[in-house]
Amino acid sequence: MRSARKGTCKSLGLALTLVAAATSAVAQNGPVKLGVLTDMSSLYADNGGNGSVVAAQLAVDDFKGRVLGREIQIVAGDHQNKADIGSVIARRWLENENVEAILDVPNSAVALAVQGITRDKKKLFLATGAATSRLTGDECSPTGIHWTYDTYALSQGATKAISKLGAKTWFFLSADYSLGAQLEADSRKVIDATGGKVVGAVKHPINTPDFSSFLLQAQASKADVIALADAGGDFINAVKQAGEFGVTRGQKLAGLIVFIADIHSLGLPSAQGLMLSSAFYWDLNDETRAWSKRFIAKTGKVPTMIHAGTYGAVMHYLKAVEAAGTLDGPTVADKMRELPVNDFMTRNGKIRQDGRLVRDMYLFRVKSPEQSKYRFDYYELLATIPGDEAFKPMEEGGCPFLKKS
Repeated sequence: MRSARKGTCKSLGLALTLVAAATSAVAQNGPVKLGVLTDMSSLYADNGGNGSVVAAQLAVDDFKGRVLGREIQIVAGDHQNKADIGSVIARRWLENENVEAILDVPNSAVALAVQGITRDKKKLFLATGAATSRLTGDECSPTGIHWTYDTYALSQGATKAISKLGAKTWFFLSADYSLGAQLEADSRKVIDATGGKVVGAVKHPINTPDFSSFLLQAQASKADVIALADAGGDFINAVKQAGEFGVTRGQKLAGLIVFIADIHSLGLPSAQGLMLSSAFYWDLNDETRAWSKRFIAKTGKVPTMIHAGTYGAVMHYLKAVEAAGTLDGPTVADKMRELPVNDFMTRNGKIRQDGRLVRDMYLFRVKSPEQSKYRFDYYELLATIPGDEAFKPMEEGGCPFLKKS
């Protein structure tokens, strides 16, 4: 009996060893997987969603589909704007499915959770869709790259510009989670610095269908500007309902994080005159138009700054992997910081030690229907904001790992 048991145990041990060896071989020789974790079905689906998957695949195609002799594969997941669901997907990808980098994540609460997981696992997080500036502040990571924009840069552009036009008093209508809180906090600093005053604020739950009570509070404040510190479907609903309540007859609306997909949904009659900051506009120059034409041909939709940023982040990551000769997360992150960023969206961009990609931002005004001459002709460029002015100085961010380096 003992001999039989010993034989069984040896066989089981050998089987487990063979399984482990096979799993390791797949990890080392199988496809290089990049995970696009996004909102596929809710209020950010048009800004990220399947468009981010398409943008990532365009970058893989342009890189000829292979790196370090291995096929590159894009996988996708829907975080449903819930940090617990996003965390489960991220952990499964990294621990069981050999995903090397996670991208997009257009929800700040989910992004902060993913940043913590990838930091612990020493894997890349390329935050192309999240906004909170905490990703390069108190929640920074040696393997986290904040790519497209952040709450600080967006508030700097829109809030400063509107203050210069004479706005003195402000009321905040903010989404009740990380994005809204950070947008409001960063914008308040700009308002204080320009001599303005915040006369009131109210928070609304994410995915709010009825803004009536919030808008009535904003209207009663008689503030010069109602600042919308929300995004996607929430922003669209707030703007539409503000028009229905007649709020815009006496007060200005300021969108602190606005995507061109939002403007398309609203239509120019509702959105005309709105000033906004953005990291990208499809019609900015010949290169942006050429890439956007490819994206539109595949999706039928105008690309947002998240889509353009996702393409750029994937391309830069693959260049860094090739240059480093490894998929090791910290090594690739260091190489990404070392290499300058140049593509149709970014010129001579630089990734700082805290993970912030420093690049130019733009200030736009939404055109009137009469000014628009062709499909998706929505923006008028007002100013280019140099990256060093647009983003918070690294020494002011509070990134803890910098003190150890």
